[in-house]
Amino acid sequence: MFTRTLVRVMEWTLIFMLAMMVVLVFSNVVLRYGFNLGITFSEEVSRFMFIWVVFLGAVLTLRDNAHLGVHMLTKKLPLGGKKACKLFSDVATLACCGLITYGGWQVVRLEITNIAPISGIPLGAVFTAILVCSIGMGVLLLGSIWRLLTGRMSSQELSPSFEDVL
Repeated sequence: MFTRTLVRVMEWTLIFMLAMMVVLVFSNVVLRYGFNLGITFSEEVSRFMFIWVVFLGAVLTLRDNAHLGVHMLTKKLPLGGKKACKLFSDVATLACCGLITYGGWQVVRLEITNIAPISGIPLGAVFTAILVCSIGMGVLLLGSIWRLLTGRMSSQELSPSFEDVL
């Protein structure tokens, strides 16, 4: 229940941010070319929202198992080989998430006192997207590893096809 609510919140946040980006950028273009005016914070805020959209989208894409992958080899392996490849892949990705979390924390700590020149938003708040993404992906990967090791992962998840994602 909590997971479903969290996913819905992330999805609606993405929808809101994308809509705001469209409104800000479109309004700014119309004002600039039509009236020789502009919204000063539009470019900066839409860039910050784009950063959040990318990182939140990465978490939701991992949840849906929709990241790009080449499964030519794993499709031909027996079940044990597929499980070993999936385990190796998840553990390696989890290690990368750990490194990204560590580096992201360093960036947030350094940038929390820096303020964006136009919007006044602390840059640490913008770079918190790195932490949200890496921790969210880490939790999903731990769940995937747990399901794999306890035998609860379907064979469909071990070697998904393009049609499965759609």
